[in-house]
Amino acid sequence: MNIEVRRAVLSDPQILRLISNLDNYQSGLYPAESNHLDSPHDLQQADAFLVGAFIGDHAVGMGAVKLSRSMRYGEIKRIYVEEGSRRLGISRQIMGSLEEHARLQGCHSLVLETGIYQKSAIRLYECLGYHYRTAFGDYPSDDPHSIYMQKNLVVPVTELLEK
Repeated sequence: MNIEVRRAVLSDPQILRLISNLDNYQSGLYPAESNHLDSPHDLQQADAFLVGAFIGDHAVGMGAVKLSRSMRYGEIKRIYVEEGSRRLGISRQIMGSLEEHARLQGCHSLVLETGIYQKSAIRLYECLGYHYRTAFGDYPSDDPHSIYMQKNLVVPVTELLEK
């Protein structure tokens, strides 16, 4: 099965469908105050990089990274693979694409927030080298449904040589 992860746009109805599916999934797991979902508008901003995972012409997954260039970190957002396409390594491919983009943009680390009931996602992030950390940004430090994680990235050699 050929899975292609590529830059996505919000004008694609398939990407909007995946966002809607993720919103419905999350709202079934957590109370509204614990759903920290970026709006589609947020994913259109210049600091966001959105990808879709496609099998043929069918979008089966998505994810995004929002970059904070001044602080040299990125935040992983909206990782989702539809149920019928899970356990095929698609999330790993999405994460790899987002990590590579962030690395090439000069990010030194990536952070994310996920929910306590998403055990498969937590295991994936652990396997990819993410470690637990405290809340960051505007996230509440006392949300009992949230887990915060971080991964330090290898800085491109060209950036090291420029210093």
